[in-house]
Amino acid sequence: MKRRAGNRLVGLLMAAVLCVSLLPLWTPGALADDYDPLYPENLAEGHLTATAAILIEQDSGRVIFEKNADERMYPASTTKILTVWLALMKAHDLPIEQDAGSITAADVYSAQLSTKFPVSANATNLAPDESSAKFAIGEEVRLIDLCNAAILVSGNDAATAIAEGLSGSVEAYAEEMNKAASALGCTGTHFVNANGLHDENHFTTARDMAIMTQVAMENEEFRQIVRRTEYGLPRDNIYRARTIKNGNNFVARADDERKADRYYEYSTGVKTGTTAAAGNCLVASASRDGISLIGVVFGATSDAARYADAKKLMEYGFAQFISQTIEDIYLANPRIIDIRSFDKDDPEVGRLKLNIRKISTDASDLIVGTREEIENWKQNFFNLTVTEFTRELTAPITAGEVMGTLTYYGGDVPLVYELTASRSIAARQSLAPSVDEIIAQAENDPNPFPRITLEIVVLYMILPALGLFLAFRLLRSFLRLFHHQKKTKAFKPNSRYYR
Repeated sequence: MKRRAGNRLVGLLMAAVLCVSLLPLWTPGALADDYDPLYPENLAEGHLTATAAILIEQDSGRVIFEKNADERMYPASTTKILTVWLALMKAHDLPIEQDAGSITAADVYSAQLSTKFPVSANATNLAPDESSAKFAIGEEVRLIDLCNAAILVSGNDAATAIAEGLSGSVEAYAEEMNKAASALGCTGTHFVNANGLHDENHFTTARDMAIMTQVAMENEEFRQIVRRTEYGLPRDNIYRARTIKNGNNFVARADDERKADRYYEYSTGVKTGTTAAAGNCLVASASRDGISLIGVVFGATSDAARYADAKKLMEYGFAQFISQTIEDIYLANPRIIDIRSFDKDDPEVGRLKLNIRKISTDASDLIVGTREEIENWKQNFFNLTVTEFTRELTAPITAGEVMGTLTYYGGDVPLVYELTASRSIAARQSLAPSVDEIIAQAENDPNPFPRITLEIVVLYMILPALGLFLAFRLLRSFLRLFHHQKKTKAFKPNSRYYR
């Protein structure tokens, strides 16, 4: 009995060990090593090493993929996205020496961005492991140069100089950053500095960071900064002109060939961030075939892993979405009309396909959606449009001639297109002229007497005479038949004996 009990105990222990060894296999979700780049549309949460991540469509803000998107995370230097965007916004309030009425609005803004701020001792007081743009105490640096240095080399000194120059102190600027984030709808964000240096009270979420980045990417100056591979700092009161390079390998290909795979050819920005508490972070943006995406990766397991995670997100988004213009959707099922009075030799018997041409070339008519959504738009396209013809649908028609307009009401604003003829259609030459054409011809004819033409002879002489002749013949035949019936005698039998 004791031996049997011992065997049972050993069996239970072996089963427990086996269960523990197989536990990773039972864990729901995929593993990062299971990811197949040939099928990016099969991305699962487990394929990312990041603790939290999100992917959105840049223009609409539509969420495409998320993993712990509302979990509180430390953003590290991705904080500088909001730092720089807010600086570009506040620059509009900076005074300039030149009279604003004598220059354009663009020149005014350029002058405001050129406002110089002194770099303080506090800004340059950095720990050895902090990222720095290597500004010196008392160096007078333009705001636009500070913004580029904060993004490209992630200079903590640049971010602090921005905060002190625009708001007087880091604390005051951080409070403005919090107000701006709250106004954008970011409910899980609180910042205590402008550079992202770790603090227990300095946090955000992947979703909030995506929202902030989406708004920042609407600013043209911001977009130019985050996609640069390098930037030239001009000569100032201390240093000569020098060049800084973008340390974001997602945007700028690394010089080290071992890191070349971190570069993404469709990248348009934006910012990396790393601290011991935050892990490896990356906010990335990319655009392909008219589709623009923003991905946030927080807490990746390594420097290389954050780039790999960002690429997986982008490839997933591009696999899910397609883009087409209104013209592409229309041409999949174009409008075809019937033209009257076409020449009898017309090969398509008067059928005319109408092309469209956008009237306002500045307005974007690109539609982004899933394949199912695009197909649904194609099938219901004409339910979202109004067609108005501006000329009679009568031959002759010249190729390219404007036939009318088509207005599309499926977007944020109506889009108007011209409907143009896809081919020429000749008019039928054998038709008799219309009454209007005869009147116009008579009014323009210098001869007071009408011309004797074949049409006039047929219409006004031969046809009436033929009609009278046929009517006379019918009447005559009818009278003869009636007269003949009256003269017919009654029937008389040949014999008086009859039944």
